[in-house]
Amino acid sequence: MPTVRGSIDKQRFEALSDFRFRLRSFLRLSEDAARAEGITVLQYQVLLHTQGFPDREWASISEIAERLQAQPHGVVALITRCEEAGLVRRKPSTTDRRQVEVHLLPAGRKKLEVLAAHLEEHVADLAEVVAFARRTQLS
Repeated sequence: MPTVRGSIDKQRFEALSDFRFRLRSFLRLSEDAARAEGITVLQYQVLLHTQGFPDREWASISEIAERLQAQPHGVVALITRCEEAGLVRRKPSTTDRRQVEVHLLPAGRKKLEVLAAHLEEHVADLAEVVAFARRTQLS
């Protein structure tokens, strides 16, 4: 934890509170939207992260684990649930036998597109809040 170098003024506390509120509101909205599509927010994030790397349409289990800030063995179980729901498919890597690729299936792509479209406007709002936080150096 960083050391305290001086007092923080009331306006910075207010800005930090607002930032945290808006961030949590976005996360709650994401959770509710995922549930409305019949999946968990973690399943939504798996779908999203399979598409999060440039120049390819898949992600490795370790990449998804990093993006989720989770242990790979827990992500394997999550991906298994996504496979059972018909959202993704695992494939062995053609370049590295130790690696497993996670690919979206059509049902997963459809859910991802619906959720991304629903959340797009809210992402823009959150981006503004993050830009403000950077300008004011909130942490």
